[in-house]
Amino acid sequence: MRVLILGIAGGIARRLATRLLEAGHEVLGLDVRPWSSAPEGIELHQVDVRKRAAEDVFRRRRPDAVIHMATVTALSVRGGERGRINLDGTKAVFDHCRDYGVKQVLFVGRHTFYGAAPDSPLYHTEDEPPRALEKVPELADLVAADLYAATALWRMPEMITAVLRLVYTLGAPGTGTLASFLRGKRVPMVLGYDPLFHMLQEEDVITALQLALEKRVRGIFNVAGPPPVPFSVIIRETGRTPVPLPEPLLARLLGRFGFPRLSQGTLSHIKYPIVVDAQRFREATGFRYAHDEGRIIRIFRESSPAPGAEW
Repeated sequence: MRVLILGIAGGIARRLATRLLEAGHEVLGLDVRPWSSAPEGIELHQVDVRKRAAEDVFRRRRPDAVIHMATVTALSVRGGERGRINLDGTKAVFDHCRDYGVKQVLFVGRHTFYGAAPDSPLYHTEDEPPRALEKVPELADLVAADLYAATALWRMPEMITAVLRLVYTLGAPGTGTLASFLRGKRVPMVLGYDPLFHMLQEEDVITALQLALEKRVRGIFNVAGPPPVPFSVIIRETGRTPVPLPEPLLARLLGRFGFPRLSQGTLSHIKYPIVVDAQRFREATGFRYAHDEGRIIRIFRESSPAPGAEW
């Protein structure tokens, strides 16, 4: 199968590309960032998915499947450019897939789609709408991209579309939203709150994406691993120190005195849990995680020790 990975220079995308190449697929990649150490056999195109050069890749190479991993979060890109990358980029991807006969698309989204709110159910199913976006406006463009991708299920019924809402990843070398919460030795918590966090080790993420591709799943799926863990437990087990603070004070301290630089909206994510029901994905693909919560935390702790810690 000829597979085009969008956002291939990202850490998980690189490892997925290598895994698919080893499995016998023909792998192409598209990203504005370089990947100088790419394995021989992976065809790279350093272009923006929104530009004409990206459409030329679709037109000339005619991929059978596309894995869209080229969305960004507020931690990496801020302001209006993030919205243009996420929503305009996603629209361009699906337009090209329709125009050039792509048979299968995986849109890799995030479980934060559901929002963090005090009245949310403990376990979110795929049929639920997003909540509390007014409190976390940074998520609006990612939610819009997710919803737009989901419309392909009825707008383009000839194409096999899957929207995968992945929980937080944690692994080595420690990148992503959850890892950013744990960047310093002292980790802020909102006083009186200790939300559950769902995690997946990065190798399990790669396995899940490969299964979704090869099983040709269609629909919207939550993707999760072991049972969720309280935030305070994750902090302590990774060698950090939890620092519970009143929310108004914490909001003023973000990015100062050794605390991570988080957006104000992110405070909702360290107050209320976002936990998902992933039974639908397990049944469709047979996915089973290989890393339990203890092993996930241990891998992260060893690869990203707290500043000043020795192991």
